[in-house]
Amino acid sequence: MTRQAFDRPSYALAADLERTLGDPDAPSGPFSWSETVEHEESGALPPGAVDLIRSWGFAQYLVPEAFGGGLRNLEQLVLLTRSLARRNLTVSVMFGSALLGVNPVWLWGDEEQRARVARGMLDGDLACFAVSEPDHGSDLGTNETRAVPDGDGFVLTGEKWPVGNATRGRFVTVYAAVEGIGSSLLLLDKQALKEGSWDNHPFVRTVGLRGHDLSGLTFRGTRVPAGALVGRPGTGLAGILQVLQITRTAIGALSIGTMDSVLRIALRHAQERVLYGQEIYRIPVIRRHLVRSYLDLLIAECTAMPVARSLSVAPSRLSLWSSVVKYLVPTLGEEVTQEAARVLGARSYLREGVASGAFQKLQRDHAIASIFEGTTHVNLHSIASQLPAVARVADRPAPGGDAVLRQLFDWSEEAPVWQPSGRALRLTNASEDEITRGWEPAVAQARMIAERELPAPVAGALLKVLGELSARRTAFYLPIAAGSLDAATAEGQDRATEHCVHHAAASCLYTWLYSFEQERASAGGTGWLVLVLQRLLGRLETTAELDESLFPWLEELMLSSLDGPEYFSLQAVKAAAGVAEG
Repeated sequence: MTRQAFDRPSYALAADLERTLGDPDAPSGPFSWSETVEHEESGALPPGAVDLIRSWGFAQYLVPEAFGGGLRNLEQLVLLTRSLARRNLTVSVMFGSALLGVNPVWLWGDEEQRARVARGMLDGDLACFAVSEPDHGSDLGTNETRAVPDGDGFVLTGEKWPVGNATRGRFVTVYAAVEGIGSSLLLLDKQALKEGSWDNHPFVRTVGLRGHDLSGLTFRGTRVPAGALVGRPGTGLAGILQVLQITRTAIGALSIGTMDSVLRIALRHAQERVLYGQEIYRIPVIRRHLVRSYLDLLIAECTAMPVARSLSVAPSRLSLWSSVVKYLVPTLGEEVTQEAARVLGARSYLREGVASGAFQKLQRDHAIASIFEGTTHVNLHSIASQLPAVARVADRPAPGGDAVLRQLFDWSEEAPVWQPSGRALRLTNASEDEITRGWEPAVAQARMIAERELPAPVAGALLKVLGELSARRTAFYLPIAAGSLDAATAEGQDRATEHCVHHAAASCLYTWLYSFEQERASAGGTGWLVLVLQRLLGRLETTAELDESLFPWLEELMLSSLDGPEYFSLQAVKAAAGVAEG
């Protein structure tokens, strides 16, 4: 089994960033494990790390092409963020917070706002999104920050905390209740604010992401020009919910990057560590931990990448799909990290030794992924509230669905260039869910391929797991379609969790159908699909087991990435891995 090699600019760009960042296992360098862990001890970033990223030009990929930057689409940014996150999540979050801060400007800003922010970002300035308040957290309906009209502008009073990049950021998008208008978004430029009318809070001491600017802002009668309003007045809450759809999707890259690193560290240790006269990889339970982790990484990739592409292809679906990614991918990341910790044993707890002690940093840093941009419960609530509409049409293919699915899952083609428009995003996707609704036609197509092209053992295994998932799926959606579902209940959360599994299973199947047409006739080219579907079925039925006869093909792919130039991925993206690149 081999990866699909896609000749696309975004993959070449990610490979170039990989080469620039270098091998994390190198003895020194701003993105080496050794320096990262050393400076982590004092809550600092390695000297030169941010400068290297900026000199490479990472900031241009936070500014859309339409406004003079290099950002073509969200898939491109996800690939770049994955490369950065597999080395240092803290630096990744710094740029992610900046993206969150400026996305409202890209979506709804006027020409002057977009031009000014684009110039600043391209010159190396950062931004932040000042929404949360100390007493209200994710309760966005309660907003005590006030903006009162005064002459040709507003007077802003209130406190925002915690906010990523609040101190280092130049641009601040503030969520405020504007008198006579309603809750709105305001764009502030610190360079234009009167000195003494606002101040920053001290950095918050955190368990992970040490060195990240997580602080806050207090406004004390801060004068803000009338031109600070972003988008239509009074639509601030809707704007927040829409802009979060983009960053929730991008967070998947943080988790996949972390999964790549912890699996790499654990797998290398399993091959080098000898106990009982053999490398511990040969111990069945250790092998099982590692294979499961690799399958979960592939599931995460197949789930996150098409949703990233949907910002350019079908942005109205992001209200549901982004929450699926935000729940499922960080959850898989947490589980992969736990599996890797079991392989490392006591060494997972050390701040030195294996990979210079980087594992404990990765574990602590990744814990934020399921918290920010809406906690796990918030995202499951969003999914559950949309499930009844989806369930009612789950057995009916969406009109034009095949064309949408091909654009989402055919990785050989670049995603369309993103044309930022707030009007393209919605608060609910109603029944527009080609991923859920395309399952039955995809299964029928897979059945034909299995009967005509696949070796009998692999064909049998594929048809069996597809049949089991189909039966489970029908039993799941029918009662939701026939009744009602309270998203605030524990049942609502449980239903949303299962929907994410069905969404992921469909995503893996579509990836195989649309991106692996040349390889799927081989046992290895389909074996990975059988195993990821069995792994997903195991999240619904504890008795489901993996077909270990298919492990050799999967392990060949996994082990070739350990010391080779590719990611742990179905895609052939070159990685800096301490060996000569082919």
